[in-house]
Amino acid sequence: MRVAVIAVEGSLLSAIAGLTDLFWITNQALRAPPEGTLPKESVRARPLFETTIVSADGTSLPTAQGRRIPVDAAFADFGHCDVALVAGMALGSDGLPPASDTVRHAADWLHAQHRHGVLIGGACAGTFVLGEAGLLDGRRCTTTWWLHNAFKRRFPNAKPVWGTAIEEQDNVITTGGPLSWIDLALHVIKRTAGADVAKLAADVSVADNSSMPQMVYAPRGFINATDPLLLRAERIIRGADPGLTAEVLATELSLSARTLHRRLKDLVDESPKSFITRVRVETACVLLETPGSSIKQVAVQCGYTDETAFRRAFTQLIGMTPADYRRWAHKRLTKSAGSL
Repeated sequence: MRVAVIAVEGSLLSAIAGLTDLFWITNQALRAPPEGTLPKESVRARPLFETTIVSADGTSLPTAQGRRIPVDAAFADFGHCDVALVAGMALGSDGLPPASDTVRHAADWLHAQHRHGVLIGGACAGTFVLGEAGLLDGRRCTTTWWLHNAFKRRFPNAKPVWGTAIEEQDNVITTGGPLSWIDLALHVIKRTAGADVAKLAADVSVADNSSMPQMVYAPRGFINATDPLLLRAERIIRGADPGLTAEVLATELSLSARTLHRRLKDLVDESPKSFITRVRVETACVLLETPGSSIKQVAVQCGYTDETAFRRAFTQLIGMTPADYRRWAHKRLTKSAGSL
């Protein structure tokens, strides 16, 4: 399984090295699986990963810190690969990934590779390279939460999903966050070698094999602050009765139901029902981080008369139950306080 790790000017050295290391660690685990992990008879059928760091001309490139990224081959000399990955990079003075010559060369090469059936992946600001390649047009994707709005402006034909950890459509994978190369690598391992090998790679690396949605790290209401309509809708939902429907929300906003649906799809790619659910769950996250309220009380405060429905909606969006989230948030807050 040949994996090309793409280097551009300003790439994060930790991500470039980390990707190659994680695939190498997976190979070592496959060659000698720890007792009780993979059945030895199944190991021989699993692919090993061969990683190559590639760039436009095959020469080393500078990182934002002035260090050098070692490069193994140029695009033109590399030949066939099965997977091509772009990690995060330093942002320019405008706070955005630069549209440099090395990025444009990488985008052109990725576009050509995707046409030949190569699995393409981008992490953090590396998703912008995939956008420059036109690989995200009309496709669901994600990027780092604090780059979401800029990403939408630069690639209006892409379909970024707010706050998710990982998205894949049509052989194109995107993840968000400077350390999301870990999620990207584990996802690729799962896709190409199987879920059990991905679990083995995560366990041996002592990494989490279940990605947390980015929205748990973003300030509550972050995405809604980008547009007055979203802010008005959020305020209405927070003060509404449990029986609030999409039709009632549209009326409160002096819009038709069809117009509200169209506006929300354009702004956040959500239906009115999904928008209402997200606002209520984001409110629940804030309340769960505050000691004192029971899960049932939080559900009622967020507009749910049925606690089971609340738990189901919360788990689907956040990836853990309300009780698990409360424990996770408390542990995270305790660690932060302990480090001060």
